[in-house]
Amino acid sequence: MSKTAAARPNDGVNRAKLYQLVLFPLNNGATNVYFVLILSYVAQFGSSVLKLGMFASIMVTVMRVCDAVTDPIIGAMMDRTSTRIGKFRPFMIIGSAIMAVSVIMLYVLLPLIPESMMALRYIGFTAVYFIWVIGYTFQTSCTRAGQTVLTNDPNQRPMFTIFNTIGSMLGMGVMQFLIPLVKAMYDVKDEAGVLISSGYANPALYRIIAPIGIAVSVLLTILAIIGIAEKDRPEYYGIGGAKQEKVKFSEYAQIIKENKPMQRLMVAGAGCKLALAIATNTTVLLALYGIMMGNYNSLYLPMMVLGYVFAVPFFLLSVRTSQKQGQKASLVRYVTVALLCYVGVLVLLVVSQYGNSALMLSFPFNGGGSINLYTIAFILCFGIGYGAYYATADMPIPMVADCSDYETYRSGKYIPGIMGTLFSLVDKLVSSLAQTLVAFIFLLCAGLSELPTDGTPYSAGIKTAVVIMFCVIPMLAWAATLIAMKGYSLTGAKMKEIQAVNNIRKAGISGGMTLEQAMDKWKTIEDVENKPI
Repeated sequence: MSKTAAARPNDGVNRAKLYQLVLFPLNNGATNVYFVLILSYVAQFGSSVLKLGMFASIMVTVMRVCDAVTDPIIGAMMDRTSTRIGKFRPFMIIGSAIMAVSVIMLYVLLPLIPESMMALRYIGFTAVYFIWVIGYTFQTSCTRAGQTVLTNDPNQRPMFTIFNTIGSMLGMGVMQFLIPLVKAMYDVKDEAGVLISSGYANPALYRIIAPIGIAVSVLLTILAIIGIAEKDRPEYYGIGGAKQEKVKFSEYAQIIKENKPMQRLMVAGAGCKLALAIATNTTVLLALYGIMMGNYNSLYLPMMVLGYVFAVPFFLLSVRTSQKQGQKASLVRYVTVALLCYVGVLVLLVVSQYGNSALMLSFPFNGGGSINLYTIAFILCFGIGYGAYYATADMPIPMVADCSDYETYRSGKYIPGIMGTLFSLVDKLVSSLAQTLVAFIFLLCAGLSELPTDGTPYSAGIKTAVVIMFCVIPMLAWAATLIAMKGYSLTGAKMKEIQAVNNIRKAGISGGMTLEQAMDKWKTIEDVENKPI
């Protein structure tokens, strides 16, 4: 073994083992199970099963806006928590338990309330959904905050993106693949094969998918806990380690105000999340593949699989770019690719003609036709664009750890909890805004008072709504991301400087210096080079 290789474990950089890099991001997969199970289907469930109409879509937004008050509180609780099982694992366990119980109550118990007691349905839906949101905050914030103890190696941290995306695909992909198959079992058709009642209106569907989703999420949570167990210890908490000072509640507002990179990343994260939430929304895809293109069952799964296939090379490219040039450069590059490709998707949807087989998507199975030139062009534009933006959709998550390390560099404070919950807040607000936008745009463009199903008749208004939601809104969201990233200062080179300064400060504090002394002695990378311990 070379001297360089032997020195690496003691060079002050906190590195993760491979199994830790693989397992801990599964926490995001665990919560993304519910992203599909709840955020993609709860409005459809509330409208079609509980008969709450647009109330379900509106309440999703209202309740999560109200939850803005609880997010910083939970983040502050995490920053001040230190137990025998660490700082992050208690929140992962409690969050998982809360979500599991609330989903059973929502999808299994609420439909048992008779229609003669509609007031109780409204109250129950609101209360249970609010409880679920609290659990979602508990667990999702750990994905962001826990990265700070997992690794601070600039070459390792970008790898979190690819393992995080794999975890997300395991969580989201299983549910996205399974639910349409189960739904098809409950579709009711007449003798001519015309859909009479959609499976999404059958409460039996939700009684099946709820326990399956919970089981998948719990399994991924257990694996994630194993992944972070060794690192969820005080010696990895910022530069102060076990001597870390608790941050006062009154200090948080000033910290957030001074952390400019975090502000810009919140805008970028909101843009990426909104694009993903709208473009993958169940109702939007139902309208696109089931109403506009006429065959949801033969188009949805093939297009989903194609999207994942196209995403694989972009995962690898984005990690490589992040390692060489920093995560900012990678995010900007591939969001730009997605934006350009979706210009082609927009044109193709605009020129599509309902009833004209040459200008509609078509696959040669399950009642479809033959592949035409329109389908090939759509696959290329959509596949490359989807692959690029799916690879970047979760990229702001590991960038939160950069912003947290920057705060430690700037002020000496270690507050991963508040940083994580700021992103959890953005996640929830944007996701819930997406569902409300979907309901509002269908109402505005197509005059629909209830969300459409694949049995809803085609109309020009539905086409307009789909074009807006599948293309225009994501493109505007990506444009906002690119604008926000222009002034983002945490480049790859800057993060290497920040880690070097933080590492030598931590070594100084471990040697007996106070935080104030270490902060004063080592302020820049030049001080690291000129003022050894």
